[in-house]
Amino acid sequence: MDQHSLQKRLSDLPLGEIRYFEQVGSTNDLALTWAKQSAPDYSLVIADEQTAGRGRAGRKWSTPPNSGLALSLILHPSTTEQTIPLLFTGLGALGLVQAFKKYNLPAQIKWPNDVLLNGKKAAGILVETAWVGEQIETLVLGMGVNILKSALPAADELQFPATSLEEALGKAPDRIQVLHDLLAGIIDWRQHLGTKTFIFAWEAALAYKGEMVQIWKGNDASLIGQIEGLETDGGLRLRLSRNEASIVRVGEVHLRPINKVA
Repeated sequence: MDQHSLQKRLSDLPLGEIRYFEQVGSTNDLALTWAKQSAPDYSLVIADEQTAGRGRAGRKWSTPPNSGLALSLILHPSTTEQTIPLLFTGLGALGLVQAFKKYNLPAQIKWPNDVLLNGKKAAGILVETAWVGEQIETLVLGMGVNILKSALPAADELQFPATSLEEALGKAPDRIQVLHDLLAGIIDWRQHLGTKTFIFAWEAALAYKGEMVQIWKGNDASLIGQIEGLETDGGLRLRLSRNEASIVRVGEVHLRPINKVA
């Protein structure tokens, strides 16, 4: 992977500019800085190695060299898109689900921001925003995807079982081709952001739908309920005991299926 090969093989996509780095701390940090300098819509920051990447709540997400995808896509939301920022996490997830379908792999989305293969985490998503007053000026869609086995962290660092695309396929895929398919999927699904089609597709790929799960919301007491589906803004709809409904929206949230490894 290098700047020239990325420019050539992504040339059919309507991207802004591409900035490739051999090693960075965090692609999201670079993208947020670039966004303030008038980076065009769909501008891409991508690194071969990421040493200080992060997931939600500042959890570490590192990408060893020549192993995965560490990328951040700069998006300038329309007036309508500014009202539905939670859906951009689903946008990244659906883009990757679509990309994995090209390999005949049925991926699932573990709400709110993980993509699973065979029940194990293959990718994580972190959306960060830049505001001007009370309006969102820029969204940075950060994604880390485990392409090769070497991308996986040590077992004692895992909070949830992890896997790679190489493990699922039984062979090493072409990283740039996966990147191309992911970006194409994001571009395709952005046209449907906020529509019933978008929510239905997200629900169709939702992990643990109809199953009992336990959710921790920050320091609050946990919730135990059955996943029913999604709200139009991307919130998760649970059916609690006593037949009560609860809507969980993204914050500091941990979701685990009942009676499965955390």
